Amino acid sequence: MTVKQRVQMYNSPYQSAWECVQVVRRAEGLSAFYRSYTTQLTMNVPFQATHFVVYEAMQEKLNPDRRYHPPSHIVSGATAGAVAAAATTPLDVCKTLLNTQENLALSTMRVNGHMAGMANAFRAVYQLGGLPAYFRGIQARVIYQVPSTAICWSVYEFFKHFLSAKQNSNKTN
Repeated sequence: MTVKQRVQMYNSPYQSAWECVQVVRRAEGLSAFYRSYTTQLTMNVPFQATHFVVYEAMQEKLNPDRRYHPPSHIVSGATAGAVAAAATTPLDVCKTLLNTQENLALSTMRVNGHMAGMANAFRAVYQLGGLPAYFRGIQARVIYQVPSTAICWSVYEFFKHFLSAKQNSNKTN
């Protein structure tokens, strides 16, 4: 994640992912690749929990019989992804700050060296932009997650249906 985000940054000094790995390892050590690990875990747990709860709630409304019904799986998956992405955007903003070690943010915060830890990232984001700063990029995050989760749930439900049908036909033969 650290490498991906640093290569994606505007005016990234890296020409390739491999160059980024080498430079970061030399300059910051192996710990730089794990600086946001706890934030990533802290973000994934509520994201997945929200994602599953919303998907199941949507399925209960749109497909209470729980039959294979692709439109309901697509809508439920897209909604689940949107809600989970929006709810966990503050954690994603903090994770991105830890991964990128963005120079302007660090110099504004008067951080010498590297920022580490979720608490420091939360404090820095708030000091840099108040509450709205926690939701920077929310639209892009939601737009990314909507098709991704819609496709994921649709594929999951298709294979669940396909394998169940195959298993049931094997039982009757």
